[in-house]
Amino acid sequence: MAIVLLTVGTTTSQVVKGCGEASCDSLFSAPIQGYMLGLLSACLSALAGVYTEYLMKKNNDSLYWQNVQLYMFGAIFNMAWLKLDDFRAGFEYGPWLQRLLDGYTVTTWLVVLNLGSSGLLVSWLMKYADNIVKVYSTSMAMLLTMVLSIFFFISTGLISSSFLQLFLGIIICMISLQMYFALAQTLVDLPATTNLALDTLKEIAAERRGES
Repeated sequence: MAIVLLTVGTTTSQVVKGCGEASCDSLFSAPIQGYMLGLLSACLSALAGVYTEYLMKKNNDSLYWQNVQLYMFGAIFNMAWLKLDDFRAGFEYGPWLQRLLDGYTVTTWLVVLNLGSSGLLVSWLMKYADNIVKVYSTSMAMLLTMVLSIFFFISTGLISSSFLQLFLGIIICMISLQMYFALAQTLVDLPATTNLALDTLKEIAAERRGES
């Protein structure tokens, strides 16, 4: 139930048009191929997340060494693509390595630092927690998004069209978070059989020791 609520909450936060601005049918007027591709993308993303978690947890290698192994493939393919661009342009602008940092500003470096830190945080979650915690962390980032959006865009009026949907999505996700991580005893009345079962096991163990 908590996962279903999380899905509903994140979906609600992405709805940016209401029936007052356009017909309700326009919200679901995309071709069926779009929905199928979106579902396929979600399944592939979930599969990649689970497989990445498996790779991170299957051995006791250093977390940073595992990150190097995981990101090495992306670095190799990116360098190959840049080299291909050089051949297509006939090396008109020189090798890509000489132009790698062209146009970088302080803002660019801050973005790079932010993305690198995010990658490390995700790897820590994969190593020491699980994909569900990662998904909840991403969903709860909507709260920070809402606060920053209000701070930067409320004066421009750009936030008014989607603020209600974002607020409702955050509330639903917070309820889902509470349900998922709450103790079972706080959600339903469970019979107090745990202590009885433990006492029974202790009695059986004492009887067996006495017989031996």
